[in-house]
Amino acid sequence: MVQITKDTIIGEILDIAPETAPLFMSIGMHCLGCPSSRGETVEEACMVHGVNVEALLNALNEEIAKHSK
Repeated sequence: MVQITKDTIIGEILDIAPETAPLFMSIGMHCLGCPSSRGETVEEACMVHGVNVEALLNALNEEIAKHSK
């Protein structure tokens, strides 16, 4: 199973786990197809959108784990 960290690029996450898109949209990342958003790390996206990075990491990793069973 893949482990998402604060340094993981959002585009990579979406490529391997498209089911995580709603989580990004819920924090205000509505343009997931834009090159700038796909090139950000999870940490950078959290800083821009004022979101706790650990909370988002937990949610992302839980969602991926749920779909890998």
